[in-house]
Amino acid sequence: MKLSDKIAVYSSSHPFYTFEFFPPRTDQGFENLIPRISRLSTLNPLAISVTWGAGGSTRERSIDLAGLTQSDYGIDTILHLTCTNMVPGMVDDALRAAKVRGIQNILALRGDPSRGTEHWTPIDSQFTCGIDLVRYIRSSPEFSSHFCIGVAAYPEGHPDRETDEDGSLNVLKEKVDAGADFIVTQLFYDADPFLEWVDKVRAKGITVPIIPGVMPIQTYSSFLRLIKLCGVKVPPSVIAALEPICHDDQLVKDYGVGLAVDIIRKITSKGTIKGIHFCTLNLEKSVQLVIEKLQWAGGSPTTKNKLIADAPGPMIHVQLANSSDLVIDPTTATNTARNALTFKQTLDPDPGRGEVNNAATWDDFPNGRFGDYKSPAFGAQDQWGGSGLSQYEGLSEWGHPKSSDDLTSLFLRYLHSEVSSSPFSSLPLSPESLTILPYLEQLTKRGWWTISSQPAVDGACSTDEIFGWGPRGGYVYQKGFVEFFVEEQDLAKIEKKIEEEGQGWVHYFAGNLHGECRSNVPDDGRNAVTWGMFPGQEITQTTIIERESFLTWKDEAFSIWAEWSSFYPPGSEERELLNSVRRERWLVSIVHHDYKRPDALWTFVLDGELPL
Repeated sequence: MKLSDKIAVYSSSHPFYTFEFFPPRTDQGFENLIPRISRLSTLNPLAISVTWGAGGSTRERSIDLAGLTQSDYGIDTILHLTCTNMVPGMVDDALRAAKVRGIQNILALRGDPSRGTEHWTPIDSQFTCGIDLVRYIRSSPEFSSHFCIGVAAYPEGHPDRETDEDGSLNVLKEKVDAGADFIVTQLFYDADPFLEWVDKVRAKGITVPIIPGVMPIQTYSSFLRLIKLCGVKVPPSVIAALEPICHDDQLVKDYGVGLAVDIIRKITSKGTIKGIHFCTLNLEKSVQLVIEKLQWAGGSPTTKNKLIADAPGPMIHVQLANSSDLVIDPTTATNTARNALTFKQTLDPDPGRGEVNNAATWDDFPNGRFGDYKSPAFGAQDQWGGSGLSQYEGLSEWGHPKSSDDLTSLFLRYLHSEVSSSPFSSLPLSPESLTILPYLEQLTKRGWWTISSQPAVDGACSTDEIFGWGPRGGYVYQKGFVEFFVEEQDLAKIEKKIEEEGQGWVHYFAGNLHGECRSNVPDDGRNAVTWGMFPGQEITQTTIIERESFLTWKDEAFSIWAEWSSFYPPGSEERELLNSVRRERWLVSIVHHDYKRPDALWTFVLDGELPL
């Protein structure tokens, strides 16, 4: 059903809400997301939406996921669609794929650039921005009447800052005049400026529903990355509230729920905002708690008996054929019953259950770059699927490297906090990495450019200001690991040392752009390098290194080199250098299992009988 029609007839005492999901990067994450969506669907969202990754990078998974939720589970689904990487004919293919799957709602976006392109460049000149998608769909006899179209808006300004506020409002008015039926906004954490913006939108004569994007804060570190990535303004009061609790993930998550509730109550109190769009990041617990605290869950809706009838065949009660309240097809009836039975117990799960039994919360603390590749939230980024690299920041902070020595100097400057970011980290070096800074310096000076690391930790308090995470009252553990880019001849030396001196304590993965992967880890080996023990809970593993997650990250890491190179003109020394690094270097990840010896990894790598 079209979202605009559902909004028009919505009559509940509380605002409606929609949930946003992104296609997981791994097959296992995809499989685990489906039951998660099914559980959240029992909260009766008006619809869900599925994002379309930067550069159209997830288009097949996006269509598969949206088709599955719409056709197989009967959940009205909004498919995001962007202009990026859309060659002529691909927009038609995507719209037809959506139509045949019963999807009637499209969120038309310009989209972020794909990695390896400077600025945003349309491939199909017919589609240069979101408004072109709106105009095209509305002008097509094949699609115009079938689809309800939404567009994006940015209450605090577009991250690209291409125009001022009045210019942005004019663009939004053009989108609506072209045929958009509803508006979904960028996330925000300050209600007052948003409400002022809504008044300005209405003053422009825009009357379609505005659905504000709300994203509960999950962890402090992910919150900092997100606001930098999206250019979101944060009130000083929010930062002041978060800083004293930033090392207690549970308190941060609890605060995030309370903040989301406060914002939603404020923006919906006057009745001008009729619904909320929750950005879930493929996690469920925080969104569920927000809805419960708002008292919007309210139990099951009134259920009517329905006639199960095959649509193509003759129907006895012909007059009921178009009444979705009274007639249901056999497939939808089966799925509705299955979902109700399978996912009945979603609210207030028993405390202390582990991954197998508590699928709602087992990945609630996705700390660490790797996380668990089985998690639907593995590899989460921003609200719209953005990549995170800024050309302006790249040129101003990372300069114009023209040699390997220049790159070594840049990575050292990042370690020394002379620049606030690197292409592989949007934030300064973490406090825990600062505890192993001398070792990282030694590796980087060799030309082994370190991009990720952690020290060994043996039972630090979960509230420790440097190493702590998760609920208070627990203990956290870490194995030392380090990740860096090296030339192939250095990789051969590392492999020889591990084979001859590792004694089973050292595992590694190494991969390159061309799809080669080397390792001494069994194919099905899973190595938890960060874990925690908390009162009343099973052991929580938040950072896991195994082949699937390494390969997924390896592909992204090499794509970052391509995107970074695109900041410089074709044929320039900078671009040639970065592309050669991408072609020739290997990404290496080394773990030492002796977490009780803080220097175990570093003495192995930097000392020993076989010096590297």
